[in-house]
Amino acid sequence: MEMHIATDTGRLSHDLAAWLSDYIRDVLSKKDRFTFVLSGGGTPKQLYALLAEAPYKEAIDWQKIHFFWGDERAVPFEDSRNNAKMCYDELLNKVPVNPAHIHIMRTDIEPEESAIEYEKVLKEYFTDSELTFDFVLLGMGDDGHTLSLFPGTEVIHEKSAWVKAFYLPAQEMFRITLTAPVVNNAACVAFLAAGAGKAETLKHVLKGGPNIDLYPSQIIKPLKGQLHWFVDQAAAALL
Repeated sequence: MEMHIATDTGRLSHDLAAWLSDYIRDVLSKKDRFTFVLSGGGTPKQLYALLAEAPYKEAIDWQKIHFFWGDERAVPFEDSRNNAKMCYDELLNKVPVNPAHIHIMRTDIEPEESAIEYEKVLKEYFTDSELTFDFVLLGMGDDGHTLSLFPGTEVIHEKSAWVKAFYLPAQEMFRITLTAPVVNNAACVAFLAAGAGKAETLKHVLKGGPNIDLYPSQIIKPLKGQLHWFVDQAAAALL
C-alpha cells in the first residue's frame, strides 16, 4: 500500500490528477486500452473537473479509455443522485471519449436485472485476463463504506458474483455495486478521502484490527495489484 498525503483537498485533487495521467500513459504504452472505474460522490468532482481541463484534456488519450462505475443508486439517470449523471456532467461530456466505451449501470430496468447485465459486460471484457480493471477509483464514507458495501450488509461477504443489487433500508432504495472479488483483481485501486470527518474511520480502516462488517473499506485489498490512498492532512490527522 502507498500513502499520498496532500496539504488540502485542492492539492489532493491535483496530485491524483497528475499521478493518474502518468499511470494512464504508462499502461497505454503497453496495450491499446485502459479500463477505468469511476466513483460517484462529492470528493471526485474536483478531480474530474481537473481532468476535463488542460493539460489533462489534451495529455490523456481519451479514445482508448473504457469507463465503468463502481456502484449506482437505482434512480433515473436524470436524478441528481445518479452517479453516472454526475460523471457525465463533470467529465465525460467535456472530453473526447468514445461513447461506445462508456458502460453505465442501467437504472431503467430492475436492479437485479441490471446487475446481471453488468456482470456479463465485465466478463466479456476480462475473459482471458488474469487481472480485471486497470484502475478503480474508490471513495470512503465517514462510516467506512466503499462502493455500496455498507456496514452490516451481506454484500460485503460476496465471494463469487462480480456485481450485486440489493435493497438498502436505511436509504429506502436499491443499490447496484461491484463486489470485492472483481475489485480485488484489479491492477490498481486508489481510495480518495478528504476531510476531518474521515479521520477516525481512516485510522480504524488502516491501523485497527480487521472488522470488515464495521469498516467495509478494509475488504479492498488487491491480490496482485497496487493499492493507493490519496488523502488530505485532515483525513490523515490520526494516522
